[in-house]
Amino acid sequence: MEAPLLRHELKHLETWYERKNRKPLIIRGARQVGKSTLVRQFASQKDLRLLEINFERNPEFRQAFTTNNPDQILSTLQLLTNVEFAPSHTLLFLDEIQAAPEAITALRYFYEERPDISVLAAGSLLEFTLANTQFSMPVG
Repeated sequence: MEAPLLRHELKHLETWYERKNRKPLIIRGARQVGKSTLVRQFASQKDLRLLEINFERNPEFRQAFTTNNPDQILSTLQLLTNVEFAPSHTLLFLDEIQAAPEAITALRYFYEERPDISVLAAGSLLEFTLANTQFSMPVG
């Protein structure tokens, strides 16, 4: 990523992060363009712990999303990763989310029930996953 583009995208993430009632943010784009690197750099810049879940490398993490309860999801992810989650100091990063449609569905419940949790997701070819998945998502 070029420096001006990187600065612009980091500023966009900063604006999202500072919102009081932020929604989970989905970063879409082609493979290997720097989506994950951007999120990692943002977490580092903000001095946030990063709970990174990559559904392609670790499909077993999908089991955390058999429920739509954000607290249960976080509890399961903490057990699977041995990473302690503190909402005010941790960024939940769901990478390659297209490989876990149930995680896409859970984003709604993070927004409705736990807006204090910073949730970022990244994926490629999401249009295909979204077209083939039945779920309701808040609009706004």
